[in-house]
Amino acid sequence: MAYSDNEETTWVSWFCSLERNDILTEVVPQYLNDNFNFTGLSNFVPYYSLALRTIRTEEISDEDILTEEQEELIQGAAEVLYGLIHARWIVTPHGVQHMIKKYQEAKFGTCPRVYCESQPCLPIGLSDVAGESKLKTFCPRCQRIFDPRITRHAMMDGAYFGSTFAHFLLNSAPELRPFRPTHKHVPTIMGFKISSKVSHYRNSKKEKEKEKEKENEKKNENEKKNENEKKNENENENENENEKENEN
Repeated sequence: MAYSDNEETTWVSWFCSLERNDILTEVVPQYLNDNFNFTGLSNFVPYYSLALRTIRTEEISDEDILTEEQEELIQGAAEVLYGLIHARWIVTPHGVQHMIKKYQEAKFGTCPRVYCESQPCLPIGLSDVAGESKLKTFCPRCQRIFDPRITRHAMMDGAYFGSTFAHFLLNSAPELRPFRPTHKHVPTIMGFKISSKVSHYRNSKKEKEKEKEKENEKKNENEKKNENEKKNENENENENENEKENEN
């Protein structure tokens, strides 16, 4: 579905109403109309001017009549630009308030860890540059990052929320910070607690050393095999030469 200028709704309202963008919030017109808020974004988005005019639902002049292919490119650029603007908007006082409501309603999903007891998560990007990583979710209770459970959220660009928002919101509203989990899984075998000296993880250093030794052994075997093959080839050549000499 593409946005049509004939529709009564603005481009922003249309874009945020799409099911795949249900966790995005609408950036207010006052913010969108202040060019200072977009400082530096023109370096990261192609067709920047036309993309910004699209977001602002401004009419395209006769001089900018576009082909269908160009319209698709500008539409894509507008989506990226809006995502980057959105990442800046949600760390403003008004933007944070909009997002707090979504957080309290668990719109961003809940933590999959059992002892976090369905703690609502916050969206987080591992990069602030568009196209570098997909969206992740941050659990403020266990302080871990997960892939979103909902497929459409997992497909969203992480830069649309950025690496700052989740922690900024919790610092802005400390009353929303959850308590640490009160329970912790205790490994047992036949009801007996496993000694803390027993590690459930591989010793990475020793494992790497063993793997390196195996690689070196395999390499040496291959080298010896190649040497023997060459030696056999040389011996066969010498035998053939001797036979020819005897015949002569």
